Amino acid sequence: MSWGQPRSLRARQLLAASLGLLAFLALAGYALDRAFLETAESNLRQRLTSYALAYAADTDFGRGGEIIPPYDPPDPRFDRPGSGLYAEVILPDGHWDSMSAQGPVLPDGGMLKPTEETFEGPLPVTEISGRTGEAYRYGRGLIWSVDGDAKAEFQYTIYILEDTSALRHQVAVFRQALWRYLGGAGVILLLLQALIMQWSLRPLKRVIEELKRVQRGLASRMSERHPRELEPLTESINAFIESERENLDRQRNTLADLAHSLKTPLAVLHARLDDENGPVPIDPELREDVSVQLRRMNDLVSYQLARAASGGHALFAAPIAIESHAEEIVRGLEKVYASKGVLCEFDLADGVQFHGEPGDLQELLGNLLENAFKWANSRVLLTVQPGETAANRRPGLLLAVDDDGPGIPPDKVASILQRGVRGDERVHGHGIGLAIVQDLVRGYRGTLDVTPSEELGGTRFEVKLPPGL
Repeated sequence: MSWGQPRSLRARQLLAASLGLLAFLALAGYALDRAFLETAESNLRQRLTSYALAYAADTDFGRGGEIIPPYDPPDPRFDRPGSGLYAEVILPDGHWDSMSAQGPVLPDGGMLKPTEETFEGPLPVTEISGRTGEAYRYGRGLIWSVDGDAKAEFQYTIYILEDTSALRHQVAVFRQALWRYLGGAGVILLLLQALIMQWSLRPLKRVIEELKRVQRGLASRMSERHPRELEPLTESINAFIESERENLDRQRNTLADLAHSLKTPLAVLHARLDDENGPVPIDPELREDVSVQLRRMNDLVSYQLARAASGGHALFAAPIAIESHAEEIVRGLEKVYASKGVLCEFDLADGVQFHGEPGDLQELLGNLLENAFKWANSRVLLTVQPGETAANRRPGLLLAVDDDGPGIPPDKVASILQRGVRGDERVHGHGIGLAIVQDLVRGYRGTLDVTPSEELGGTRFEVKLPPGL
């Protein structure tokens, strides 16, 4: 699909819903990730707090203020150098480190006020291997007293540190599982969304298919079983079809009535004019002028009668096979022009059809073929090929008639297409056949080209009808 063309409703809905779903999954994943990280840090703080309280409960001090650490630490890692879990006690005149802190370089911590707590991190540390790492640190300020003697009291602070390796591993495992599950859920939801969208748009697709059948003349109207949201549309289309057909029938009937009403008085006038033994003598020059005008009026009435009988709208017409109509017309013309011995050849593509009114096809083929028979020396060629195509439209049509006659000079092409103009006054005709063809072609938004015939050497009349609805 070209970016310059508007997207279909299905593509719009699928794109919007997919973007919304992806945005929701991304926000949900971010929120869950932050919640897990905060929960993990909170659990880490509680664990470090419990270690600090365990050291506070099991640590003792001598009479000189020297620290006596617990014999069994709360976690064996405190006794393993570089284990990643460290304990530090800050005294007024010194400090104490656990065995695990022997080797690594830990950040300095200051003395905290009694009952004061801190939780910091991640802080930079230098591991026992020399690599730079990070650790979280919990600190708690305490007071040591002996038998309630205020003079013997002193402040001290316990720091518990743990590197971030365990926390990073937990977060990595969680994130891997989180995005795997969210990705799988996203794929399933996208597929489910596509199925739901296809199911929900099925009534609209059915409306489009029914409209195409109506356009091609395969159905007379839209069906009445559609969702409530689409009923106003289908009812409006049916109303438009019925109105269009009623107006077309009304126009046909009005034009036919008018033309038929004029035929009778014209026939009477023509009969009286041809009656030379009438009571009132008529001047020969006046008789000739009136006769010419009566013939012109009769030609116009005949043309309008033919248009009333055959003219129509191509929008809701059923497809018509061309070959049978062409054969019927050619058989009649071969009888009329039997003295010339003209042979008509066909070059018709298989399955090609005319989407329009049968009367329009007969007028189109009849006038073009009759004109070719009239001017041909011995050969006429009828060519019918598929025309241009377009998506969701009826195919176009190319119809051409060639003859081996004398041809038409380029400077006279425009004039012979005018109503009432004949290519040669010595040839029988009224000069309206090609004008009728041109009017029909314009009604179907097509083109009529008159060029020299490369095939037969005479004239080629080529009609191109574009793809229709």
